[in-house]
Amino acid sequence: MRGRHGTDPAACLWVLECVSGDEWVVADPRAIGSADEDLPPEERARRERLRESGGGIVSYSVDASFTRAAFTLSGRLYYVELVGDNATPLELPAVGPVIDPVLDPKGESVAYVSGGAIHVIGIGDGSDRVIAEPDGPDVTWGLAEFLAAEEMSRYRGMWWSPDGASLLAARVDDSAVRRWHISDPGNPEAAPQVMAYPAAGTDNAEVRLAVLAVSGSEASAPPRPAWLDWDREALPYLVSAGWTTGPEGNPTAVFSAQSRAQDVLTVFSADPVTGLSFELLTERSKTWVENMPGIPAFTGSGRLLWLGVRSGATERVLYAGEEPISMPGQYVRALADVDGERVLYSASEPGVPHHVGLWLHDLKQGSCTEVEFPGAQGPGVHSGRLRGDTLVVQRRDLSAPGVRTAVVREASTETRQRVAEIASFAERPDLPGVNVRIASVGERRIPAALVLPCWYEVGSEPLPVLMDPYGGPHAQRVLGAQGAYLTSQWFADQGFAVLIADGRGTPGVGLEWEHAIHKDVSEVVLADQAEALRGASEEFGVELDLDRVAIRGWSFGGYLAALAVLRRPDVFHAAIAGAPVTDWRLYDTHYTERYLGFPDSDPLAYERASLLGDASGLRRPLMLVHGLADDNVVFAHSQRLSSALLAAGRPHTVLPLSGATHMPTDEVVSENLLLLQVRFLRESLDLDAE
Repeated sequence: MRGRHGTDPAACLWVLECVSGDEWVVADPRAIGSADEDLPPEERARRERLRESGGGIVSYSVDASFTRAAFTLSGRLYYVELVGDNATPLELPAVGPVIDPVLDPKGESVAYVSGGAIHVIGIGDGSDRVIAEPDGPDVTWGLAEFLAAEEMSRYRGMWWSPDGASLLAARVDDSAVRRWHISDPGNPEAAPQVMAYPAAGTDNAEVRLAVLAVSGSEASAPPRPAWLDWDREALPYLVSAGWTTGPEGNPTAVFSAQSRAQDVLTVFSADPVTGLSFELLTERSKTWVENMPGIPAFTGSGRLLWLGVRSGATERVLYAGEEPISMPGQYVRALADVDGERVLYSASEPGVPHHVGLWLHDLKQGSCTEVEFPGAQGPGVHSGRLRGDTLVVQRRDLSAPGVRTAVVREASTETRQRVAEIASFAERPDLPGVNVRIASVGERRIPAALVLPCWYEVGSEPLPVLMDPYGGPHAQRVLGAQGAYLTSQWFADQGFAVLIADGRGTPGVGLEWEHAIHKDVSEVVLADQAEALRGASEEFGVELDLDRVAIRGWSFGGYLAALAVLRRPDVFHAAIAGAPVTDWRLYDTHYTERYLGFPDSDPLAYERASLLGDASGLRRPLMLVHGLADDNVVFAHSQRLSSALLAAGRPHTVLPLSGATHMPTDEVVSENLLLLQVRFLRESLDLDAE
């Protein structure tokens, strides 16, 4: 998927031919209809969970032989031939707005969701059949529920069997989930959005799995679901689902489920006819079991690929059956792909968490080698896919702001053949470059990056400091990729030394590092930001003005920024908190309960983490920025903190963003938001008085 030029707002669907290296467009939104999409509400919600802000063709599905692709535009269903000369997208007569279409492995039918029901439409005759329909007003089939998409990285709710005869599908009933109403005062004529939001300590949606037979006529009744059986009371979270092929070549359903406390994760296989489930593997932890992308999976010979902790070690290990296959000491990031007996995974080596490499383990040959981007060396951030011995690898590094993509054939051999580098048409920012230094600072050797003005020279006057962290779980800011520092560089060029620190709780370092925040998401992360600030000047050899230190952040970073000025005004002198969590009882169950436990049984953990009780102690300038349409960290977080500050008589600034969700995407709003932040920082640190 790529636009035709750097400012093209609508992505087209392209094909690269591996033998010749030629590429061409097979679907252009403008040729099909309007590039301005009118999205169904369910699709808008799905894209919000994906943080997808693009337009045009933003996702697609292909068959096993890569002969056809299916996609949607404005809720309408299309397919296009990928081989031959007939590359004209054709619309299928789907019923109602189409959500998340999935092409079957044979390329003959498309499953999609509309009105909470699963439809299967034949490409040859256009016949449309409902194979699962809601049996209640709060029931949907075939879509990921809020928690799965927001916290578990499971964005789908239906999966074709390898033979195309059945669908494994999720049924979600959120009738027990509390309803929240999200309104935008800037648009009083619009009705509030009603959403089922499972806040910490409250009820979650009920999620079940069933196998649905696809065969049947258009007029026939929906098939009876073959329900998969597991202890849903003990393991209520459906983390992943899919299929594998059994020893006799029969399709077998596979899924993993997690306890509400997230200290137990079990992988199951299930008979698609009887629904009987069998435990394949169970992982337990004293804190939580991590949900790793791509896990579980199976090799061509049926070996289970899973993530575990080697006895006596502190790192996560990728296993194939009982055999550890990741390199010793590595921090495994994700299982990228499986191609027969070849396993592609991403990992970081000890001591260099800012470098994310790709590794290819050939189980037949017993070899494991790092896959390097053709013609590139040094640290970077890599991802990839591997099918049919063809590798697609992407690289981000410090030499350029964008992403490079290469296609490599015969990826399993030492004589890998580079086919082509797929050109990026992205516009490059009008910046002289990124002036960043990466090191480990402080006694705890905290990964940190210092971004300096492009005009800075060593020995210049001390620079005021702007700390720019995320500082929380699942998000790493210190990376060997220039794109990670573009906004920080812009702030640096306004006259700041921008310091980014990945303290305890962030990924990339190790298991103990991440789990140090268990039952404490405030004091540990704040202490590491203060330590990184103290150690930065010596480690980087740059004189910093520690009497003028500001901090900004978004989401968890916004929470951390507000926390910093409320509890450590001796260190931090101003803060900008974007979309901050201020009361953890208002955030969702899966994320919050993993780190803080349950509100009823761990009330002190929630009290320690809340910012509301600190309101009377505010002595520094604080700006709260929040989208009024945010359905992830709802505006009530900033509203309640602002109310507590007003009740305590503490001055502060609130900047509400009308119509904005969790991350503002409007170009004009984003630009002016940066300018307003700089003005606030300069005034708060008294920089304009010089």
